[in-house]
Amino acid sequence: MDARSVALLRDILGSTGWVERTRALGLALRTTRSPGGLLVVGTPAEEPWHLAAHLGDEARLAGLPQLAPTLVRWSPPPGAPAHLRIGLDRIERAGRGETLFVVSEDRAPEALLERVGDARRTGATILALDGGDPDLEGLAHEALAVPERAPLSFDGAQHLVSMAAGETGRRPGLRERLARLLERVSGPQVAE
Repeated sequence: MDARSVALLRDILGSTGWVERTRALGLALRTTRSPGGLLVVGTPAEEPWHLAAHLGDEARLAGLPQLAPTLVRWSPPPGAPAHLRIGLDRIERAGRGETLFVVSEDRAPEALLERVGDARRTGATILALDGGDPDLEGLAHEALAVPERAPLSFDGAQHLVSMAAGETGRRPGLRERLARLLERVSGPQVAE
């Protein structure tokens, strides 16, 4: 999906609340303090390499080195380039100032949930983009669920989040931050 397609998707979803929710998660990704501190992990069956590539592009284009992701893989091949052979043990070293971003359309496996819980206890910020996994969302500081009936695909949500992460426009004002807080507390409004 190119930038024009993502902009069109934003226009189409403008009145649904999805643009604001993906923007909030994208902005949360920027709280990582240092390059390499944004850890992106998926499931054994679906590694979010495409999202990691987009985040890398956004980091470069926006001049935000802390947004450059570290793709964490379940079974990295031994001969892979250095940036593609980072295994789950990296999550064990996650700590304060780092962000663990779990991207999983399916339910997260128990082994991943245990590692996420450990990373949270050591001070890492936990973010999730998921298909509606209550266990994962219970561990996350901030999560965005994209259920099957959502007006966008899981892939579309990933594109919106990555683009929002790289936006260098104005910061949200007090009203916008309060509106997001209220939505998180009360839950999203679902169109009937």
